[in-house]
Amino acid sequence: MNTYKLILKRRTIRKFSNKKIKQADLVDCINAARLAPSSANLQPLEYILVTKNLNLVFECTHWAGYLKDGAPKHNEHPNAYIFILSNTEISKQAKFDVGLAAQNIILTALERGIASCILGNLEREKLSKILSIPEKYFIELAVVLGYPKQISIEDKFKGDVKYWLDEKQVLHVPKKSLKDIIHKETY
Repeated sequence: MNTYKLILKRRTIRKFSNKKIKQADLVDCINAARLAPSSANLQPLEYILVTKNLNLVFECTHWAGYLKDGAPKHNEHPNAYIFILSNTEISKQAKFDVGLAAQNIILTALERGIASCILGNLEREKLSKILSIPEKYFIELAVVLGYPKQISIEDKFKGDVKYWLDEKQVLHVPKKSLKDIIHKETY
């Protein structure tokens, strides 16, 4: 599948099957993140791959703020977490690097049929202790991964950004149309 079609297909998934992800696929995701552009080529990002102690890590995450009961149930938890860390001694402002790295992770995963969800609402202090993260590092994001157990579709934006579940538990995500956000030559 070409990159554009892959981007059109990508949707956030919050419910995963129990199928394990190959270690090589996870390492490829991190390698793709490593190769993302970096401001001034400072390369302040490092990654922690977690495939064990998943329940302990899960308890430090918060999911789907717009949904009642939006977190995955016990049999729907992710199979892996990739934590994106920034070394604050190298750069105090790594947000652009983080976004580029996260996008490379989720597209590499999706190409292999692996779904993802990016989490920023994390209990960082607890996670830092659990994962033995030195103080000079800041946990920027978690990219959670697993094979999908949920369908997520793009829905027409009708003035409200809140995603929602229908009666069949299909996740609807409102997206603005291209004609509403594109400006040619001037605003």
